[in-house]
Amino acid sequence: MKVEILGLGCPKCKLLTANAESAARELGLELEIVKVTDIRKISEYGVMMTPALVVDGVVRSAGKVLPVEAIKKLLR
Repeated sequence: MKVEILGLGCPKCKLLTANAESAARELGLELEIVKVTDIRKISEYGVMMTPALVVDGVVRSAGKVLPVEAIKKLLR
């Protein structure tokens, strides 16, 4: 499973990354977590607000920091 965090490195982007890592750890999943900071790549997903969470190529959240429990539901 591949998880991408789209954002330019702001504190919210870092928090979303940490929450995704925690969710994966709590579920016992091996994830590839990639931080995407290239604005062109972000816009290719159609994301207008960051941070955004992409799971296996599908945008699951944009413009907010999902809590760990919400990310766990998306990863199940």
